[in-house]
Amino acid sequence: MGKSGLEVSEIGLGCWQLGNDFGPVDDARAEAVLKAAEQQQINFWDTADVYGGGLSETRIGDFCSASMTQPIIATKVGRDGALFPNGYSKDKVKANIQGSLQRLNVEALDLIQLHCVPTEVLKDGDMLAWMEDFQQQGLIKHFGVSVETMDEALFAVTHPKLTSIQTIFNVFRQDHITELFPLALQHQVGIIVRLPLASGVLSGKMTKQQQFAETDHRNYNKDGAFFSVGETFSGIPFEQAIDLAEVLKTQLPQGMSLAQMALRWLLDQPAVSTVITGASRVEQVQENAAVSALPALSSELHEWLANFYASQVKQHIRGVM
Repeated sequence: MGKSGLEVSEIGLGCWQLGNDFGPVDDARAEAVLKAAEQQQINFWDTADVYGGGLSETRIGDFCSASMTQPIIATKVGRDGALFPNGYSKDKVKANIQGSLQRLNVEALDLIQLHCVPTEVLKDGDMLAWMEDFQQQGLIKHFGVSVETMDEALFAVTHPKLTSIQTIFNVFRQDHITELFPLALQHQVGIIVRLPLASGVLSGKMTKQQQFAETDHRNYNKDGAFFSVGETFSGIPFEQAIDLAEVLKTQLPQGMSLAQMALRWLLDQPAVSTVITGASRVEQVQENAAVSALPALSSELHEWLANFYASQVKQHIRGVM
């Protein structure tokens, strides 16, 4: 993971769903998902203080305490109502971090990430300076940023103590390859990929008749009504995304599913440290972990996917990229 020295699994576990924000996940199923990640040697778990109002962190902390498991846990700060969008202060941010420490049952956070804070707040620089102070105080071991736009990523990547940038990157969102990744490699900043399957569209299992729970952002934020539209289906209108996924299915390597091809494409990028994949079932964890063992995609397929993005996808992306 960049300059940090952290050794992270190529496939990570996204834990937003463990806060019941996509629909109900009971304690037993949450525990089974975490156990499956442990068994598959997925050692990078990504959560946030606002996922389920702290429920995701609590479940992770309880599981690790009971099982003596020690994954690398990355959490986030900056999106709860006490801070976002304009209530940031050093004391309040520190209090939130201390809350995460308590829920996760740890003395210091492995990695804290600024959680898509407003661009002007990020660029002001105070929060990054606070992270350096919290690091010196022993509250956190490493810090990074989770961003919504390329502009934010390009600003943060040059910070001398930044460990990582978490960003939206997938077959439907490829500009990072030329704009961000060379700088990330130059400055030894790890790239954490989120939305690797574009909110599930790149699983290849959805249809235009798909229904989502009322609490699922794929329902209430499909047009960007509550937060950045890019966070849902990578900013592409749902039905259009389904059509594009069908085109991708015509290029699948023999024996690969669309999800496997999409994840393998991510792992083929030298700048990518880990890909956080959400899972609410044990089988999903196992399927995601198995992608690490698949062969790299051919150079011809990489070229085709780049041309596909430029000619058929990019024009449909809404929101600031």
